[in-house]
Amino acid sequence: PDLRYAKLLAQFHAARREDPFVPIAPTAIARSFEIGRELPEARVKALLEQVLSSPLVPRVARLIEGRLGRPLEPVDLWYAGFKAGSRPEAELDLLTRKRYPDAAAFAADLPRILEGLGFAAERARWLAEHIRVDPSRGAGHALQAMRRGDAPRLRTRVGADGMDYKGYNIAVHELGHNVEQVFSLESVDHTLLMGVPNNAFTEALAFVFQARDLELLGLQQPDAASERERVLGDFWQTWEIAGVALVDLATWHWMYDHPEATAADLREAVVRIAEEIWDRYYAPVLGGTTTPLLGVYSHMISYPLYLADYPIGHLIAFQIEEHLHKVGQLGPEFERMASFGAVTPDVWMTHATGAPVSAEPLLRATAAALAVP
Repeated sequence: PDLRYAKLLAQFHAARREDPFVPIAPTAIARSFEIGRELPEARVKALLEQVLSSPLVPRVARLIEGRLGRPLEPVDLWYAGFKAGSRPEAELDLLTRKRYPDAAAFAADLPRILEGLGFAAERARWLAEHIRVDPSRGAGHALQAMRRGDAPRLRTRVGADGMDYKGYNIAVHELGHNVEQVFSLESVDHTLLMGVPNNAFTEALAFVFQARDLELLGLQQPDAASERERVLGDFWQTWEIAGVALVDLATWHWMYDHPEATAADLREAVVRIAEEIWDRYYAPVLGGTTTPLLGVYSHMISYPLYLADYPIGHLIAFQIEEHLHKVGQLGPEFERMASFGAVTPDVWMTHATGAPVSAEPLLRATAAALAVP
């Protein structure tokens, strides 16, 4: 009944044992933002709240409502219909299972996939040689190599009858991680600079690959309609996960304020926090007052204080996408960005796109997408 919250409390108590040994960041929250992300908590919250409270939210909601032909409900938090010319998932499953009967088939196709993403043939082969593909017991995972000459691992679910579309979509996302991991290890100026500024950046670069999964199957070509759908989909997903990140953060503040809490106490607190954030940002659009949906995410338990990386990752990905659309070449620009190293976020982003981390590119593009009849 309260095992979920007992696990979360165990994470908290383990983190508290670290606190005395990190005087510059004496809480898990401070370490997450000041050391891990190198972005202040207040700034990250302001970025999330900028999206959550945007006047664009009810406008996008009305568009979804028109497509569904009914009033929106709480589960429409996960609306995934922003795809131009999308096909039924069962049809996509047949296609991906035939093309990728096992993990080895996906590995063999990596050079073609990478060329399709804009990498030169020689560079695509070099990248493919540096990545290992394994079947996954879970949903998917990209394991970073920590030493030059070692290969990162790409893991995705492959069923007995082959890789379904969900597994393929995840594989393309994980491939984005792996390509970043190769460049940010093998191509940085010094091994002490290996990596990217924080997890939000590696998620952002993976989103860039994932957004092109249908294109790589030959099912969708970039055009104005697909670009509009991509923008609206990015906005809705960012809005969805931003509230979840606030629940995660508020939960950790509550645990630090109530260090003697029991698992039952924590359950009540998480439900209350999730309901309060829902009522503030989501109920006016989706209904369902006192809905605890924002508290269901497993990352709260398995990867404490990680969830903020997803909405920030969406904002960063969109900023990168805006730049890629201007320059018109993905492969060389992806390599240039990913090879810059683990410098501070705004330095990395200014080098990559010409401006610090911001929500404005996503909000501007969403407003423009809504203006198209």
